Amino acid sequence: MVAHVGDFGLAKFLSNHHLDIASKTPSSSIGIKGTVGYVAPEYGMGSEASMTGDAYSFGILLLEMFIRRRPTDATFNEGLTLHEFAKMALPEKIMEIVDPSILMELMANNCMIPEDRGRAKTEECLNAIIKTGVLCSTESPFERMEMRGVVAKLCHTRESFLGRRV
Repeated sequence: MVAHVGDFGLAKFLSNHHLDIASKTPSSSIGIKGTVGYVAPEYGMGSEASMTGDAYSFGILLLEMFIRRRPTDATFNEGLTLHEFAKMALPEKIMEIVDPSILMELMANNCMIPEDRGRAKTEECLNAIIKTGVLCSTESPFERMEMRGVVAKLCHTRESFLGRRV
């Protein structure tokens, strides 16, 4: 997997001056920066770079890491997106879409107890992670999770899964 780090931090990277010029020049694409599939949809409609756009990119990357499918995967056609694919699996079918190598690694490291209780804990953790990715990557920037909340949720999920504060 390749992380697309350049898609993050656009809100701070692009100055207001460059964004003002881009908005006044109809043929300019300077306001749209990022990798196809990871860049927030509102950027394609002329919106300025923002922290909610960065949250979108983070959510897509989080989904990609745990599902092991890129947002540009051939599977996603006819309106189906990585976001919708993950959203449809929540919460009952999460184990069907998660990258099998993650589950194998958990079992190899004895993090996933073969009992029902261990499986339930693993599913709960993966559901929380995928749900966070989905909430970050909603189409509407007003409905996205803020990064402060994302960090808190992921830290809580880690602590719940490991059973201790890290």
